[in-house]
Amino acid sequence: MTAGPPFRAEHVGSLLRPAELHRTRAQARAGALSAGDLRVLEDRLIERAVAKQEAIGLHVVTDGEYRRDFWHLDFLRQLEGVGLAPIAGVKFHAEDVPPMPTVTGRVRCAGPIMAEDFQFLRIGGDGRAQADDPGAGHAAPPRRAERDLREHYPDLAVFWDDVAGRVPRGDRAHRRRRVHLSAARRRELLLPLRSHRARRPAARAATTPPHCPAPTRRRSTRRFAGRPAGMTVTMHTCRGNFRSTWLASGGYEDAVVEAMFSTDVDAYFMEWDSERAGGFEPLRLLPRGKTVVLGLVTTKSGALEPRTALARRIDEAARHVPLDRLCLSPQCGFASTHHGNTLTEDEQWRKLERVVEVAREVWGA
Repeated sequence: MTAGPPFRAEHVGSLLRPAELHRTRAQARAGALSAGDLRVLEDRLIERAVAKQEAIGLHVVTDGEYRRDFWHLDFLRQLEGVGLAPIAGVKFHAEDVPPMPTVTGRVRCAGPIMAEDFQFLRIGGDGRAQADDPGAGHAAPPRRAERDLREHYPDLAVFWDDVAGRVPRGDRAHRRRRVHLSAARRRELLLPLRSHRARRPAARAATTPPHCPAPTRRRSTRRFAGRPAGMTVTMHTCRGNFRSTWLASGGYEDAVVEAMFSTDVDAYFMEWDSERAGGFEPLRLLPRGKTVVLGLVTTKSGALEPRTALARRIDEAARHVPLDRLCLSPQCGFASTHHGNTLTEDEQWRKLERVVEVAREVWGA
């Protein structure tokens, strides 16, 4: 086992919502259950999920995002100046696609967001708790909503300063979010980054040019500059995860990987669960002192990966970077939205068990 996160066996965060939680949240939406009663039920189910993760052998636990409907939108809607609207132009290969963020004014984080949720998780586990935040790019609306964005931000550089947080200006949205959660003693933080290659040009953010490594690096570095000791920050590169469907495809391009690997984070969660992700060659660019968590176990289906196949793929990755700088995880969460992916809870837990089993076989931890 490594001295601190990321550990050899990791996971990205979200878990399938139990049927009891689906029923109870429906009652709350219909006004038949109070917010307080809903939270009591969420607490109980989160405690159960934490106990299951610890029993499996995971050293960092999550709350499964049981309190969220959408992993990113529940966060973004609590920022001042961000709204949600059905916006054409971003297409998953699925129906019932979630709304997209839209800018309604100057973006600020006026108070703690989900800090109480994280504090509950930290107390319930052994002190190593993980929560997921959307990267700053997720606050940018799609290209077709650029007019609304420019109404409030004629200078787009000011928008990125407000979202990511210029170093001296600690009141900016994502930087202020980090300050609030530092007070809650966060130990590990996943910072998902917008997929670097989309199938359709319209899926790019209005503020993001076709090749955007440098702006992405600067935003993320600003966001976590001066983070306290004991906080591990990791980045997850996601190709889309909605009801077992995907948004983007293509191997990791060198220019993007170079920018990503120069971002001020401790480790990188990267997806390699299918041929859409390309090969492991980009790992040759990994700087010293950095770790990559190999997302080799798919969350998009219930088929369980054989131990030998996973070990073989880890060996392939180790041809490009030393084995002691690699870890293993599922490729993404099991339920980035409340709908969940198309597998059962038993299949989900078996996949996490498989991650731990293979990590012990490969690294002895």
